[in-house]
Amino acid sequence: MKILRVISSMDPKGGGPCQGIRNSISEFKRRGIDNDVLCFDSSDVEYLGTDDFTIYTIGPSTGPYAYCPDLKRWLLDNILKYDVVIIHGLWLYHSYGTYKVWNNLKKSGVKVPRLYVMPHGMLDPYFQKAKGRKLKAIRNWLFWKLIENRVVNNVDGILFTCKEELLLAREPFFPYKPKRELNIGYGVLPPPEYNTEMGNVFFEKCIHWNKKPLWLFLSRIHEKKGVDILIKAYLKLKLENNELPQLIVAGPGLGTNFGKEIQKIAKNNMDILFPGMLAGDSKWGAFYNCEAFILPSHQENFGIAIVEAMACAKPVLITNKVNIWREIKAGEGGFIGFDTEESVYEMLKDWLSLSSQKKIEIGENAQNTYVQSFSIKEMADKMINVFKDA
Repeated sequence: MKILRVISSMDPKGGGPCQGIRNSISEFKRRGIDNDVLCFDSSDVEYLGTDDFTIYTIGPSTGPYAYCPDLKRWLLDNILKYDVVIIHGLWLYHSYGTYKVWNNLKKSGVKVPRLYVMPHGMLDPYFQKAKGRKLKAIRNWLFWKLIENRVVNNVDGILFTCKEELLLAREPFFPYKPKRELNIGYGVLPPPEYNTEMGNVFFEKCIHWNKKPLWLFLSRIHEKKGVDILIKAYLKLKLENNELPQLIVAGPGLGTNFGKEIQKIAKNNMDILFPGMLAGDSKWGAFYNCEAFILPSHQENFGIAIVEAMACAKPVLITNKVNIWREIKAGEGGFIGFDTEESVYEMLKDWLSLSSQKKIEIGENAQNTYVQSFSIKEMADKMINVFKDA
């Protein structure tokens, strides 16, 4: 079996979808299944050469729709070499452009590969309701009526990362009648074993860390992630208890308007540290040295960093807007709250009141939940079975 993944960008700074592709391809490769990636990045992007699979870069794309004129030609020359094609993400040209070439070939009587869409949460009703997204919500409705509904309703199936995503996808748009709705899960690779060098590299990135167990937020610095309410809740709790663990707020986006805003909220408090984006040993050093991982997101389709923390036996404090909250709650691997400042404050306060032994127990539960529900092997098994049964 040979699979083609189509995505607008594979830049690691883009977060979840491209990281999910990297995670799954490594497991497919172990099973002898080839995966190539087609994206709209330029051929001189920095990350090229760092992956052990083929990435075809046919960009750059142009405009807000990420139009790439070479997509049609490339697909006509190559799409029939593959057994399965997966479109990762919606609303940009790579989605409809791929579907259109595939559908035209299919109508002409050519035997085409099976085509699936993995929306990665992009059908979540949050994006149609969130403040500040009114124009984008209108745009999405127009795109749905004119273009995107054809993709979703006519491909061979829609691949979801969890049950919650599948259910939420039914809410915002109509007509919504996909041929198959498939909950294949999502997987994260096992973490590397801890070594002291990880802690040292993390300290180099975060020199004001006191080398004690910390509370960790690691994600894009974006208003959707709830980092502002986390900082406010932390500062409120600190007024009551000055012996809190340090709060590390790590991720790209500190230079944005929102990033500058949250640094102002922190008021130069030396127990709230902003090391920027962490990767490699510095990231794992942060995970292994944290007491708890916190992501009070207003919307999160899966949350790779959440599951990476769980794989390191770290408890997670999240909101019920993270689509895998049901699995985490069932496994007793953390606390589930609401995406409000008051709820996050109560979560932190409740966590602080636990004994050391109880915190360790919840961390072990988190790791067990990772193994049972979110391992890369589990996801690969489900996806391969879907392709075999089609």
